[in-house]
Amino acid sequence: MLKILLPTIMLLPTALLSPQKLLWTNTTTHSLLIAAISLHWLLPTYYPHKNLTQWMSTDQISSSLLVLSCWLLPLMILASQNHLQHEPLIRKRTFITTLITVQPLLLLAFSATELMLFYITFEATLIPTLILITRWGSQPERLSAGIYLLFYTLISSLPLLVTILYLHTHIGTLHLTMLKLSHPTLTTSWTDLLLSLALLMAFMVKAPLYGLHLWLPKAHVEAPIAGSMLLAALLLKLGGYGIMRLTLLIGPLPSHLHYPFLTLALWGALMTSSICLRQTDLKSLIACSSVSHMGLVIAASILQTHWSFSGAMILMISHGLTSSMLFCLANTTYERTHSRILLLTRGLQPLLPLMATWWLLANLTNMALPPTTNLMAELTIMIALFNWSALTIILTGIATLLTASYTLFMLLMTQRGTLPTHITSLQNSSTREHLLMTLHITPLLLLILKPEMISGIPL
Repeated sequence: MLKILLPTIMLLPTALLSPQKLLWTNTTTHSLLIAAISLHWLLPTYYPHKNLTQWMSTDQISSSLLVLSCWLLPLMILASQNHLQHEPLIRKRTFITTLITVQPLLLLAFSATELMLFYITFEATLIPTLILITRWGSQPERLSAGIYLLFYTLISSLPLLVTILYLHTHIGTLHLTMLKLSHPTLTTSWTDLLLSLALLMAFMVKAPLYGLHLWLPKAHVEAPIAGSMLLAALLLKLGGYGIMRLTLLIGPLPSHLHYPFLTLALWGALMTSSICLRQTDLKSLIACSSVSHMGLVIAASILQTHWSFSGAMILMISHGLTSSMLFCLANTTYERTHSRILLLTRGLQPLLPLMATWWLLANLTNMALPPTTNLMAELTIMIALFNWSALTIILTGIATLLTASYTLFMLLMTQRGTLPTHITSLQNSSTREHLLMTLHITPLLLLILKPEMISGIPL
């Protein structure tokens, strides 16, 4: 574990002390090396815990998310180069440092074996994202977006802290390995029902559940590209991961806690997909689509069966890569046209034909076309939900139909149609952008060859 964490922390002096010419090169290559080393976590094992130290361990649920968080740092640095090129050197350093500080916090959050450490790192990831949004966002509304993000997260996570402290006084330990051995403490009384509700609530806001998702489109629209990638690919996964981790430990969920969350998640998947069809803003559309995908993850991880857990794991990883890629693509058009409105950025296919290929690939993975891992995940989740109750097939079926339709709508709006008259010339797409898209899509296409690595099931 330390062989990843220490180099990650050493990225900070690298970013602060590199000469101006080598700043981007050094940070990108160093973080790519860390990402390459972290791939060895993906080896499936029989052991419930690998690399077990007193505070941290990796197991089948967390290892793929850990690798994802290592993989996305170089991609975020790559994506941010263009919009930072006119900034003074000290600001570039500050930006890269902010990006780098998120990674150790995420690694600690995903690999913590102690609930208090998990809570602290879970909350600490909020600070760098807040700095990214409120300092490097592109519009003055970024301040209200930051306030939304801050207050939604804080109000939901204070009850979580209280519950964790309550569990500590009752059990005497917060180690996950010890909690597995103790009896489930939360029974069916009213207080315990409220406590398990408080446990779930913080993660539901983070993941976002429909109804608690209002901060997400705001934050995504105002954030710079690195902030958007970080939010979509990693911070939403903290919510799903927390649900999967904690619900298993506090015993089986009472059934009347099941129903509202499951119905809200599935109904939210349907509703946000139909909201996507009416969006005018490209980044807001992608943000709403990630709400609908994470609704499936929440529904699956509340069910707590083996099938639904592995489906939720695969969907989290593949959604992380897909939506991050879509945000990068939206950013490439935004940097050229300086507009996110779909009507003003139509018909770009004849101008940037290679980018149109990337758009097509990203949209096809987003709407879960075979042979992508997204399809495998959605099918697994739907089968698990159908097994639980046959009526859910109506909601999930309509949601997939709507997902396909808004994805195609996005593709047709951005790539097809007549070119708007105000676009006279565009920059060519650079090698950096193509490399960025390749690094997003290759893992997605390769993972279907061996999905056991991310399915969260010991072989």
